[in-house]
Amino acid sequence: MLQVWTVCNQKGGVGKTTTTVALGGLLASHGERVLLVDFDPHASMTAYFAHDPDAVKRSGYELFHHPDGLPAGLLQELVVDTGFANLSLLPASISLATLDRQLGASEGVGTILNQALFAAREHYDFVLIDCPPILGVLMVNALAACQHLLIPVQTDFLALKGMERMLHTLDMVNATRGEVIPYTIVPTLYDRRTHASVQALHDLKKHYDAYMWDGVVPMDTKFRDASNLHMPPSLLAPSCRGVRAYKRLLKSMLDGSLRLRHAQAARRNDALVEGSPV
Repeated sequence: MLQVWTVCNQKGGVGKTTTTVALGGLLASHGERVLLVDFDPHASMTAYFAHDPDAVKRSGYELFHHPDGLPAGLLQELVVDTGFANLSLLPASISLATLDRQLGASEGVGTILNQALFAAREHYDFVLIDCPPILGVLMVNALAACQHLLIPVQTDFLALKGMERMLHTLDMVNATRGEVIPYTIVPTLYDRRTHASVQALHDLKKHYDAYMWDGVVPMDTKFRDASNLHMPPSLLAPSCRGVRAYKRLLKSMLDGSLRLRHAQAARRNDALVEGSPV
């Protein structure tokens, strides 16, 4: 069964692209067929794999201009090679930034990616979506399509404010879907030598402990090296501390230990049904 994970936060610079690429690379190395979806107009993940966003001929933008229904096989036509086995990419282009102005509140626009992934479900085992930090058509599509949300949060003093915005957005999407999207908070860019990182991690646990992964992704220069070489970190430095952290995160995701606790999920679902605040 196809698994769709969205990586999202309404604060930039928190490690969304690194998280998406690292987990995708690890899954691909395990033999899983992985599609990485770049839904950020900044196209960081597209550039990560040495595709020039300004020169990409076709991108995810094309999914949004078929009012009579998506043509069969369109998603597969848009996917490009990353150069690594089992790892494919739906690239981004700057034109994605125009979608909100073009589409506005058009009916059905929030489920287009979900439709495209459903049509291509036989081709992949996992889909990982890299989101823009701005609430709009792209983020709504990425949240509507996913089965689990990963929220990378940089361990600094702005982390809590970014979490508040993200969870407010998530509540709105949950209300529209009529069900709760399980989510996991992933502390990133952690530097135990600094008081700011230690304090931010403490504050995150204080407020969101039930939804947090029990590890951290540390600062690691190997991530930058991997980006410069356009390759997943696990292939460049499989034993570095950053990759080891993502291996632990992936194991937790796959064994289901990071799903919402049943009681909490039930309470939030009940609140949505009753229309009360969540």
